[in-house]
Amino acid sequence: MSLPLLTDDLLDRIRSRAAGYDRENVFFTEDLEELTAAGYLQAFVPAAMGGPGLGLRDVAHEQVRLAGAAPATALAVNMHHVWTGVARYLYERGDHSLDFVLEEAARGEVFAFGYSEPGNDLVLFGSRTQARPDGRGGYSFHGRKIFTSLSPAWTRLGVLGIETPAEDGSGLEGEPRLVHAFVTREGGGVDVLDDWDTVGMRASQSRTTMLVGAHAPADRVVRRLAPGPSTDPLVLAIFTTFEVLLASVYTGIGKRALELAVENAHRRTSMKNGGRPLSQDPDIRWRVADAGIAMDGIYPQIDQLAGEIDALVDRGAGWFTAVAGLKVRATETARVVVDQAIRVSGGSSYFASSELGRLYRDVLAGIFHPSDDESAHSTYASALLGPVED
Repeated sequence: MSLPLLTDDLLDRIRSRAAGYDRENVFFTEDLEELTAAGYLQAFVPAAMGGPGLGLRDVAHEQVRLAGAAPATALAVNMHHVWTGVARYLYERGDHSLDFVLEEAARGEVFAFGYSEPGNDLVLFGSRTQARPDGRGGYSFHGRKIFTSLSPAWTRLGVLGIETPAEDGSGLEGEPRLVHAFVTREGGGVDVLDDWDTVGMRASQSRTTMLVGAHAPADRVVRRLAPGPSTDPLVLAIFTTFEVLLASVYTGIGKRALELAVENAHRRTSMKNGGRPLSQDPDIRWRVADAGIAMDGIYPQIDQLAGEIDALVDRGAGWFTAVAGLKVRATETARVVVDQAIRVSGGSSYFASSELGRLYRDVLAGIFHPSDDESAHSTYASALLGPVED
């Protein structure tokens, strides 16, 4: 499949709508319609299933471009790509437990990620949501999920809950299990709250989702794992795909901010220097160069790690440090670059109508996604120094 799936004309149309979505705090409906028509939501679907068959490295490149046009659109679409990317990761390694995700994505289903919970910093390794067995191999889920991107549009939701032993000690040999499964919107038991009124990433409409008995039948229960760290292929697939694609979105924000800094440095002039453009001012030149140096350090990291995942490189538990570090470096770099771009561009970027002002608000969301700064440092410390002693 030749790239890009996203044409320049399509990205221009998406960029033209981004400010309006943000101002009105509405979902990116038109963007999603066009992305769907372009086949972008099937990017990871293998050619054997009728899709483009892109790998993680290719999709990461496309997500950088999409985020440069509309960060909130890219972030929300990311969550669909995470699930199709996870399914592709497993498919390439001979695990067909999520083939149905690829098949359903090929038919137009939209997947969302329902794992985040208030107060749960264990993320993949624990849950506050109850997974109650139905006696037939399926589960109903009861709990509160937050930051559920694509809330107005998803048709399939990947969820995580914990099954605890019955009071009589029956089942699971008395041990809790984390249950990974998929529920459907039409199946009921899902209440999506209209509570998304945030500083940035507004068009993503990542609303709170209440699971009130949402049911996953046995054939949509994909794992039951012990709580705590795991190198199960599903966990590795989620962690690596999520982090690489997230890094790509924020790298796209940084790339766009640098482009705007360059444009504005050429456009703005200085009365102090006889009306010469600020692109000739040594302090401004240093800021732009500093941003460029920072951005150039991120692109090869995404390429390297995404390329290794595509090539089925086995780092084992080493993948956790590798991609957590990438996510933190990418999001923190993007924040620094946006800040430099604003300093180059002057007071006009302080207005809400400014694209840089919107990027400044959007890039802030990067600090909240897993792995956050604290979690990543803890992961690295444990890898380098060993676990904290009891």
